[in-house]
Amino acid sequence: MNIPVQEPTVVLVHGAFAESASWDGVIARLQELGVEAVAVANPLRSVTGDAAYVRDVVAGLGRPVLLVGHSYGGIVITEAAADNPAVLGLVYVSAFAPDHGESALELSTRQPGSTLGDALTAYPVSTGGNELAIRLDRFGEQFAADVSESLAGTMGRTQRPVTERALAEGLPTRAPAWRTLPSWFVFGDQDRNIPPAELRAEARRAGARTINEVAGASHAITVSRPSEVAGTVLEALRELRNEGAAA
Repeated sequence: MNIPVQEPTVVLVHGAFAESASWDGVIARLQELGVEAVAVANPLRSVTGDAAYVRDVVAGLGRPVLLVGHSYGGIVITEAAADNPAVLGLVYVSAFAPDHGESALELSTRQPGSTLGDALTAYPVSTGGNELAIRLDRFGEQFAADVSESLAGTMGRTQRPVTERALAEGLPTRAPAWRTLPSWFVFGDQDRNIPPAELRAEARRAGARTINEVAGASHAITVSRPSEVAGTVLEALRELRNEGAAA
């Protein structure tokens, strides 16, 4: 199956403690089918600022996009897509889909099961406040329990820390994009960062077209299960294409 070049560009937004290369396996599978995809280097400084940056990237592409967010990146795409006519749909990959005022810190603790807090280290930054990272000795078991020890070690050493401000900032928009745009969700049932029960609840609230729960997958699902993630993205593109043809 080839996806026509005129179809939306897939814009991939990583979350906290990851970086844009975490999408490599997903991009490879999309490219095999002719899908144009680009991974954004999410600054992880604040929801407002990060979303503004993603909006700039989308505007620079000058064409319709399907926004895909992982983890905290789900909050960013929800804000970036608000009242943005270039965005046709949203894919949440082990990602938050917040309502107005909800933050990553709030949503990650709404249901029991997250062990992230105990795995974090914090240090002050010159711009004010603290920056958070997952301790190297805990990164594998916490974030990437279903990838090899060697790869998890590399991921831990290349993670992008996130500010406390970003995780504590509630969604600014009063019109979260999932209220008006179609959405698709994929996540693992062994996520230790965001409790799967919370991800299910947010997917149902968003009226997700599809909820793909991957058995045995960790929070690092973009790395450990890129085929399943790419499959959900392709499903979204297929539905958008069919709806565009019917319009």
